[in-house]
Amino acid sequence: MATAGKVIKCKAAVIWEAGKLPSVEEVEVAPPRAHEVRVKIVATGICRTDDHVVNGFFPKIDYPVIAGHEGAGIVESVGPGVTCVKPGDKVIPLCLPQCGECASCLSPKANCCLKCHLCEPIQNLMPDKTSRFTCQGKLIHHFMWTSTFSEYTVVPEASIVRIDSEAPLEKVSVFGCAFPTGYGAAINTAKVEPGSTCAVFGLGGVGLSVVIGCKAAGASRIIGVDINKDKFPKAKELGATECISPQDFKKPIQEVLVEMTGLGVDYAFEVIGRTDTQAAALASCHMSYGTCVLVGEPPAGSQLSFDPTHILIGKKLIGCAFGGWKTKDDLPKLVSDYMKKKWNTDALISHTLPFEKIKEGFELLHAGKSIRCVLLF
Repeated sequence: MATAGKVIKCKAAVIWEAGKLPSVEEVEVAPPRAHEVRVKIVATGICRTDDHVVNGFFPKIDYPVIAGHEGAGIVESVGPGVTCVKPGDKVIPLCLPQCGECASCLSPKANCCLKCHLCEPIQNLMPDKTSRFTCQGKLIHHFMWTSTFSEYTVVPEASIVRIDSEAPLEKVSVFGCAFPTGYGAAINTAKVEPGSTCAVFGLGGVGLSVVIGCKAAGASRIIGVDINKDKFPKAKELGATECISPQDFKKPIQEVLVEMTGLGVDYAFEVIGRTDTQAAALASCHMSYGTCVLVGEPPAGSQLSFDPTHILIGKKLIGCAFGGWKTKDDLPKLVSDYMKKKWNTDALISHTLPFEKIKEGFELLHAGKSIRCVLLF
């Protein structure tokens, strides 16, 4: 392309400091270096994790920063040594990389690449410890090696995967985080069984994807739990058999769920990222064989406290990163299944806005009015 090897000026949303919403600025995006890829982002979703960056919940984040980790786009150019993609390919940047070399990538038991932000310091810079973004003469930091809140972004080759050339990018951007994370939590991590009972704490984009996964696995009862009742109709449309709000009960929600199901649910999913709801989800599980899956990411430094008797009598507490998928291996297959209409993931997208209205997108998230807001460049 004509822009290959050159600095590109484009729009991006810069979070200048914690506590302030991102502002749309003109930024300069440097060409990719060895084993890097520059991508023209077409669509990007606003995830609660991005809101955590805005609010300063992750103390290892350096500001100013370009957030965004759920996007889809087209390869603009590649640096020396890149063979996994070529200019013109439709791609999804990977917020969970797959380097293919670390012990986790080489093991069939794990998917959390040891180069990801959960294992190493958060990727504020590229692997060579430099940035590809500048704005007003200042260095701008990367986020999770994706930074999809920029019309052009640069990612390491471990953090990119080619997808179906016919895939509609404005629809499959949710495959960058929300859908595979939630769906995989049910299918891969919990391994929900036909006829089982499930409770899903949090009915946002990821939580609703858990609902889709539980339904696909044949769960007979899927109970959605959220304080925002406006989300209940969508949850039921996607497979929830009933929905409850903790605010409607005088007793703890875990006690309500145990009473509803006899001895507790077979599977509980916490998709909010709060330690109090994580403890409640564990307590809502069947007393002798229930499984609680932690999906939501709590603020850094959080500590989870619970009665260890829950574990001693047979309950399981397990974590889940990106739905247990090996990103480079599995994401293209998930997108292909979407193209075959295996699921209605389009239902997760409640709002579509031009990128310039990113602040409005965050306001919709804060007001509880959006499931997933997708921004289009």
